[in-house]
Amino acid sequence: MLSELFAVMAPVLIGAGIGYFWKRWGYEYPTDFISRLVFNVASPCLVLATLGHAHIDKHSFGQMALACVIICLIMGVAAWGLARLFKRDWKVLAPAFMFPNVGNMGLPVCLYAFGEPGMTLAVAFYLVLSIGNFSLGIFWMSGERSLKMLLGNPIMISVAIALSLMMLDAQLPRWIANTVDLMSGLAIPLMLITLGVSLASIRPQHLGSGFLFGGIRLCLGALVGWLVGWALQLPPLAHAVLVIQSSMPVAVFNYLYALRANRSPQEVASLVLCSTILAFGFLPLMLAWWMPAAG
Repeated sequence: MLSELFAVMAPVLIGAGIGYFWKRWGYEYPTDFISRLVFNVASPCLVLATLGHAHIDKHSFGQMALACVIICLIMGVAAWGLARLFKRDWKVLAPAFMFPNVGNMGLPVCLYAFGEPGMTLAVAFYLVLSIGNFSLGIFWMSGERSLKMLLGNPIMISVAIALSLMMLDAQLPRWIANTVDLMSGLAIPLMLITLGVSLASIRPQHLGSGFLFGGIRLCLGALVGWLVGWALQLPPLAHAVLVIQSSMPVAVFNYLYALRANRSPQEVASLVLCSTILAFGFLPLMLAWWMPAAG
């Protein structure tokens, strides 16, 4: 079991570690260019490539989508309650709890832990959360109000195409499918390296509260994921993927949005960094339970 856990976590640790030490050693890394490349090209292609090849039925996709929405709402309400209890700004805490790092970290973990079937379900979760992230993130967290920007979002466009293909039981033309497959290979490696670079670039304060709320976010996410999966009677693999995706640390996007809106960016930075550090110890424990359960 230890060797299986190491095989799952090693690519994530090494990929993020390359980015972290690359930045720490002073080498140039065009974060803005790479982020735009991942956001505008690689991630949309990953969505299309994964769902285009997968034989995921509409019922499974609908269950995962519904579970994601329920978890997101519960985590938002929980964050609001914690903010009231600890006298924190709920506009800082709620996005951090609602939008975990299901892309940069969640997708590779689910891929190596549960294979292609698990990856497909993880992408379904990622799709639905991305809709909320790139709509609420643009309209709420970053303070921008551009409907044109939302509708022109490449990930939103890829979601619309992927859902249309699923509903019509259609496939992309061969030449487009081959191109999408090739470009999608950029996504996960660049996500992991950029995650490491971002962590090395963050200069957090409030580390005590960062570890406290970061730890609460991980444990509460796992608990809520388990309860929602149990309530919806998800099959073992879908339940496992749901719990693992729900257990992810705070996404780096939350820090970028907070920085753009000047809404306590250092506090959000501490949540990102501390929850990610805790996740490298917490996720192997979750995987040790859910990998055998998922078969």
